[in-house]
Amino acid sequence: MIKAIIEDVKACFERDPAARNILEVLLTYSGFHATLFYRVAHFLWKLNIPLIPRLISQIARFLTGIEIHPAAIIGKSFFIDHGMGVVIGETTEIGDHVTLYQGVTLGGTGKETGKRHPTLGDHVIVGTGAKVLGNLRIGNYVRIGANSVVLRSVPDHATVVGVPGKIRERPVEEEELDHTHLPDPITERLDRLEKEIVELKERIKQGNN
Repeated sequence: MIKAIIEDVKACFERDPAARNILEVLLTYSGFHATLFYRVAHFLWKLNIPLIPRLISQIARFLTGIEIHPAAIIGKSFFIDHGMGVVIGETTEIGDHVTLYQGVTLGGTGKETGKRHPTLGDHVIVGTGAKVLGNLRIGNYVRIGANSVVLRSVPDHATVVGVPGKIRERPVEEEELDHTHLPDPITERLDRLEKEIVELKERIKQGNN
């Protein structure tokens, strides 16, 4: 657990340019505080200690605005940026080097039992306000745009945007989530359709001449 906490601290410096020193991170980063509470609660949860892990998670929710169920599985170097409104459900599984922004929900879709929350691979970034719902898998190096709603599994090295989320393959070398240059599959499809209409009109015009 101590090693995981150290990795979480390092993640703050690696992924937040505003992180200036260790004391600032330890005292003022609510995302780190929520993760720290989770690490303790999860440790106790695995020991089958009743009630206390849930109490810890509720205290963390009250103090940080971030709700992480103690039964969730979260890998190393986990980073929540700002984090207000983040919800991580009971059967969620998160890989290593994952980043969540504020307002993200990793939730279920109803009252189903068993595995009902998503599984995120390694090096995933989930943008502000995005919702990932149900027992689905988000592949490694996936980028999910702000306010997207993801309802089906996503392959490795893809970008997801829209409601419901549209999947777009992304070059492997693109690492970050650049919201100013996210693809728009619907607009791209309309542009292709408009181009085809123009070409058809030109062919009809040539045929009439």
